[in-house]
Amino acid sequence: MRMKILAVLNFIDGMFSTCGGERIIVFTTNHVSKLDPALIRRWRMDKHVELSYCCFEGFKLLARNYLDVGAHHVFDKIRALLEEVNMTPADVAENSMPKSAEDDADACLGNLIRALELAKEER
Repeated sequence: MRMKILAVLNFIDGMFSTCGGERIIVFTTNHVSKLDPALIRRWRMDKHVELSYCCFEGFKLLARNYLDVGAHHVFDKIRALLEEVNMTPADVAENSMPKSAEDDADACLGNLIRALELAKEER
């Protein structure tokens, strides 16, 4: 395992030493605590961003952007489901975006509710 870490470190350090301009490299993990400290030290990984699950406020922003809906009678149900189920903003957007020209806000929000209820059952 240590050899793999060394290979990654050599690759990253080699990229920065041979390139004149700045570079952005994105690493993702679900387990920061399991990463080798040499990999996440200062100047190697300077910015750490935690991407959380979608909260109700995030959902409302997505609903406004994708469906042009600021309020709807199913929002309370969606709020309750989002408090029980962990779903990423990308999954919320995917499940609530119109799939065809005939899909209105009711259909799209219904799709999201079904996806949230399915995720709740699978928990």
